[in-house]
Amino acid sequence: MTETLLFSPMTIRGVTLKNRIVVPPMHQYSAQKGFPTDWHLMNAGKFAAGGAGLIVVESTKVERRGCGTVGDLGIWDDKFIEPLSRLVKFIRQQNSVAGIQLGHSGRKARASRPWEGDRPLARTSDIEDWDAWQPVAPSAIPHSEKWPVPKALETREVKDLIEAWGQAARRAHEAGFEVLELHGAHGYLVHEFLSERSNQRTDEYGGSEANRMRFITEITEAVRAHWPDHKPLFVRLSVEDNAGWGPEQSVRLAKILKARGVDVIDCSSGGITEMAPILGKEIKYSYQVPLSEYVRRQADIMTMAVGLIIHGDQAEQILRGGQADLIAVGREILNNPNWPMDAALKLGVEGPFRNVPPQFGYWLGTRAKRGFGTRPSTWQNGLQEAE
Repeated sequence: MTETLLFSPMTIRGVTLKNRIVVPPMHQYSAQKGFPTDWHLMNAGKFAAGGAGLIVVESTKVERRGCGTVGDLGIWDDKFIEPLSRLVKFIRQQNSVAGIQLGHSGRKARASRPWEGDRPLARTSDIEDWDAWQPVAPSAIPHSEKWPVPKALETREVKDLIEAWGQAARRAHEAGFEVLELHGAHGYLVHEFLSERSNQRTDEYGGSEANRMRFITEITEAVRAHWPDHKPLFVRLSVEDNAGWGPEQSVRLAKILKARGVDVIDCSSGGITEMAPILGKEIKYSYQVPLSEYVRRQADIMTMAVGLIIHGDQAEQILRGGQADLIAVGREILNNPNWPMDAALKLGVEGPFRNVPPQFGYWLGTRAKRGFGTRPSTWQNGLQEAE
């Protein structure tokens, strides 16, 4: 196979991706007081050098209260612009596109790092702004019994947060990012407003479905006021949260967001409760892809598929089947940062080493010409054999 959708260019608004492979936002918990470190440069850089078309920097918080835990990236002040621009420049030098996700953890803020236990963070003397770092939510309802009761946002605070998202978009643009994603999934603040389980407000941001959608709708409008028309805008949704918000609601919201300048829905699931796994008892290849296909067809909007997409031929099948327009490869690309090059080899794409920097592409290309014994250590036939 030489002609593939996975490795074909894609233009969204004024931005062209060299392929359909996206590195989704993945928390690193390695920032210092919100600022990126060398770890972030290395992390984003290795994916860009590995050949992905779009690298989306992890959820970066629009206000201090929105930090999920110690080490979250911040964009709530202009002082973050220049350090973030360093990531953009390096990604761009590798012929990849730099994106960033804007988020707010809501009632799931002030938590421990995942590998330190899924629980509220313990107060320590080294966290100087503990009291100001207060979890907030649409209503004073905790995530579960083991989590603290968050502060219910006042209406004026909701409006201030909407403007915070707008200003964060301005800073992302000034830092040079070319794609922006709004985090509306996984039980964080935007999702909390969408869910009847977590949103019991009686003002204009609660009650009816339209009111519960108002927060993300107004965020989108505020962001588009600062985010240039030629730059794409994505929104990540938990298309199914198994707690009252499902594909039908997501389609209705996607149509509204499309009319307000959203180009792609990043289709994930779960997070509003602690129930796991996300979609029933069986987790299998492409388990969330049907959500992407449903939103794409019913809302007539581009989508990005996520969820145990491991093999290149698996990704190609998803695109050829019209189930998504972009493929997000998360944990598998953590395992193999050169996944795009590996997938190109397995799919028979001509000149697979041309899509990566010559510092290693040249040497791998000359090795490949020798023939015997030069298949990469990750070689396998792909999805068909794996199944």
